[in-house]
Amino acid sequence: MSVLAELDVVGKRVFLRCDLNVPLKDGVIKDDGRIKASLPTIQLLLSKGASLVIAAHLGRPKGEAKPELSLLPVAQRLSELLGQEVTFNGQVVGDLTSTAASSLKPGEVLLLENIRFNAAETSKDEAERLVLARELATLADVYVGDGFGAVHRKHASVYDLPKLLPHAPGLLVSAEVEVLTKLTQNPARPYGVVLGGAKVSDKLGVIENLLTKVDVLAIGGGMVFTFLAAQGKEIGTSLVETEMIDVVKAIIASAHEKGVKLVLPTDIVVAPAFAADAIPTLVAVDSIPVDQMGLDIGPESAATFAREIEKCATVFWNGPMGVFEFPNFAAGTKTVAAALTKVSGISVVGGGDSAAAVRALGFADNEFGYISTGGGASLEYLEGKELPGLQALGI
Repeated sequence: MSVLAELDVVGKRVFLRCDLNVPLKDGVIKDDGRIKASLPTIQLLLSKGASLVIAAHLGRPKGEAKPELSLLPVAQRLSELLGQEVTFNGQVVGDLTSTAASSLKPGEVLLLENIRFNAAETSKDEAERLVLARELATLADVYVGDGFGAVHRKHASVYDLPKLLPHAPGLLVSAEVEVLTKLTQNPARPYGVVLGGAKVSDKLGVIENLLTKVDVLAIGGGMVFTFLAAQGKEIGTSLVETEMIDVVKAIIASAHEKGVKLVLPTDIVVAPAFAADAIPTLVAVDSIPVDQMGLDIGPESAATFAREIEKCATVFWNGPMGVFEFPNFAAGTKTVAAALTKVSGISVVGGGDSAAAVRALGFADNEFGYISTGGGASLEYLEGKELPGLQALGI
């Protein structure tokens, strides 16, 4: 594998694929964590005398130019963080982009418009993706892949483009792989995994793979109600995947058979509706009213989760415990996050909503062992899947 230190970038144009997929509301960035995570690679390349053509995606525009998903606010924030102008020309490819790229001087930065505005980026047709990749390849001399949040996608700028240019992984991708390797190869024990989020189906592969590796598996979030339903409990109007109930029964049996401690909530915070101003009520898991929905794990459950987490030498957490965006239903997630800050070994927050949650709840990044930038990519790596973007970089 080529490493960034070995890549000759002096006086060259570098095509840098970043993950700048930040949450936006009314054009305002709500969490700039992914932009900040990209800075070390950007700054290193600039310090070596390279000029940069940066590509990234934002949301899922499905090949259409959607103004609300423009990277313009990202260009403005990146300018502030770098302390220098970042040129933004509002195109992915075309004459304007080619001219802007070819006129770059060492130390200058060009950010392309949302790469997913071009339908070929995400096309399942390899020939279509290759046309775009070849056009992107004309913009630079070398390629650096640093968008970990997209490495599980077989996309033109992630998978096809690095094959056309001398390439290396960026510092962020290398760091992510190093941390995730620690979670999959001889992790320090006890090893605990905490999973939340909405759906069991989103996490099924990682649950099945991790059952052979972990000592403790704690389940919260919306997905817990499918587990409770599998145990025959009343779950009211809570989120449930009825088609997954038999699969979940098998997971529960497998955990027992393998000696994995499966930790499920004993109390739940319920409400009559999914709303920030909904009135919360605390109930036992055996007493969820038929007309109420669970929106957070209760304090007793959160305390149990925290005790189990703090006993572990290695912890991976992906997915909030409740609807953390609503203050009335954020306590479970906050308690779990606080417990991760006390882990004596390595604690990894697995990207996506979990990373956004810890920042929204007032935690600093350096309170955790590592905050991943890629939720889906992290999970697929932990499932043991080959990730196309890493494969293309020779990892």
